Amino acid sequence: MNPLRPFTRRHFSAALASCALLPAISSAQSYPYRPVRLIIGFPAGGPTDISMRVLAENASKILGQPVVVENKPGAGGTLPAQALQTSPNDGYTLAQLPLGIFRLPVTTKLTWHPLSDIQYVINLTGYEFGLVVPANSLITNWAQFVAWAKANPGKLTYGSTGTLTSPHLTMELVAQRLGIDLQHIPYKGSAELMQAILGGHVMAAADSTGFAPHVSAGKLRVLNTWGVQRLDKFPDAPTLKELGLDLVQNSPFGLGVAKGTPAEMVRRIHDAFKQAMEQPNYVSTLQRYDMVPNYMSSAQYERFAQETAQREKQLIEKLGLARPQ
Repeated sequence: MNPLRPFTRRHFSAALASCALLPAISSAQSYPYRPVRLIIGFPAGGPTDISMRVLAENASKILGQPVVVENKPGAGGTLPAQALQTSPNDGYTLAQLPLGIFRLPVTTKLTWHPLSDIQYVINLTGYEFGLVVPANSLITNWAQFVAWAKANPGKLTYGSTGTLTSPHLTMELVAQRLGIDLQHIPYKGSAELMQAILGGHVMAAADSTGFAPHVSAGKLRVLNTWGVQRLDKFPDAPTLKELGLDLVQNSPFGLGVAKGTPAEMVRRIHDAFKQAMEQPNYVSTLQRYDMVPNYMSSAQYERFAQETAQREKQLIEKLGLARPQ
């Protein structure tokens, strides 16, 4: 028996395994060496698009490669997460992840799951919400809104940024608690929704505070906001809690990549976007829409995803909107 034979075979196998890892290690170390695609779930011109383009420009300078924004509106902003399912796990496709993705398993038949098939990278910010009417509307406060809805069941129309989005679900929960019947009309994003209400196509709009410029211009009136406390920009608008509804609704969002993306790439993306979101031009852009940086690390964002999925499941089931099993 040759005493060197076991030694040679063992080390030869180890050498082969090490060689197999070299491309992945090299790729992670050189990342990125070409443009990175960032998919967002809302149309051009809205607060999400505007703020994400500032963030992408900041990240481009840090990464040394362009971060190219691609708008993929519709389906309540959940299409970027879906796009990850057919994207290589190479770190070159990033997706904005709105809260709505955690409702998908309860409302839609999926071949993937947001908790097991997405790598959560970093949470960035979130939306504040409220309800607005045209400035010339006969409805000038929340009490009148409720009274009109009760007197005209199913005739009070309101728009949102999509079916099963946070604005839609919150309004349906409010309607359920107050015993009123509202007519919901979904749109693809804030920009389209604002066109609809300014054009008189809906009586009210439930949206993120991207409506602020139209309020400042005297075109819209805020009936309420949905945060823990009143917003500085709309000090006269009461919160839902102040109106006797024990509800608080906001909507954090961040970035994810395809499951299986190398950890070194995830760290590189995380670090670049954390630095990008701390820059004054991004912070000031968020302030225009009453948004603030809301950083979560990859691990924190993963925990948030787990907790939110459970909470949203309970809400969907309570509203009777869950998909039949």
